[in-house]
Amino acid sequence: MTDTARSTRTSGGRTGAAIALAVVVATAAAGIGNTVVSLIARAAGVSDDFPPLWPSAYLPSTLIGVLAGAVGWHIVRRRAGDPAAVLRWLVPTVVAVSLIPDIATGITGNQPATSWGGVAALMSMHLVVAAVAVPVYRRFLPLNA
Repeated sequence: MTDTARSTRTSGGRTGAAIALAVVVATAAAGIGNTVVSLIARAAGVSDDFPPLWPSAYLPSTLIGVLAGAVGWHIVRRRAGDPAAVLRWLVPTVVAVSLIPDIATGITGNQPATSWGGVAALMSMHLVVAAVAVPVYRRFLPLNA
């Protein structure tokens, strides 16, 4: 094996491990944060019958969001000429777009026991995921790499 091939394989392995670690750390922290949001929402009067605030709904969604964010972050950091500039507009745009289904839930009431308090909690969960994930990605997937 050539030195170039060995270097590429080692670097790729480190990147894969960094992505996996970032996903685990961000998912755990965001999952805790989203659990707190859910508990606060219920204490404030959101019905226990609102399924999106059940851990079986929001914890897998948290993992999916963190994983998608990590993959997107990795792609941008590898391919963009100025990844920091791209992420400055991309992250808020993606978070804003991610709120559309929550707003639609509030408008249509397509979930049992839908309330705007429940919808606000769901929207807050998106913000929690972003607020946790971005610093984790910066730590484990630095833009200057």
